[in-house]
Amino acid sequence: MARGVNKVILLGNLGKDPELSYLPSGQSVAKFSLATSRKYKDKTGELKEETEWHNIVAWGKLGEISAQYLKKGRQAYVEGRISSRKWEDREGKQRTSFEIVADEVVLLGSRGEEGAEAPARPAAATRSAKPSDDFGEPASQEITDDDIPF
Repeated sequence: MARGVNKVILLGNLGKDPELSYLPSGQSVAKFSLATSRKYKDKTGELKEETEWHNIVAWGKLGEISAQYLKKGRQAYVEGRISSRKWEDREGKQRTSFEIVADEVVLLGSRGEEGAEAPARPAAATRSAKPSDDFGEPASQEITDDDIPF
């Protein structure tokens, strides 16, 4: 019997700064929204743009790192899985919400983009990454043409 696959890859822009919180157990969790857009032509040939919003959840160190480096408007790559939660609203109606549980988050864009103090190299983190692996202090020296081997 074949096993199932639940994998999501998103590339988009943050709708707001991540919100970091802690559970009573001490486990950290960051939540943020990511917008992805696509362009297409409708039946009349008119160019349309459609934006989809995704709720992202990052647990543990990945959540802490995401909250530290991601900022509203910045572009990010998120890899993870779709998760659904069932709950009851105030009127007693059953509701279902969907979110992306992140396994990997990569900060994209240039260092000089507005509203962000990004590290000197692109930031990437996975659930198993140590903060020092990917989010070290910015390099003290800039890379010049002499440093590039080709």
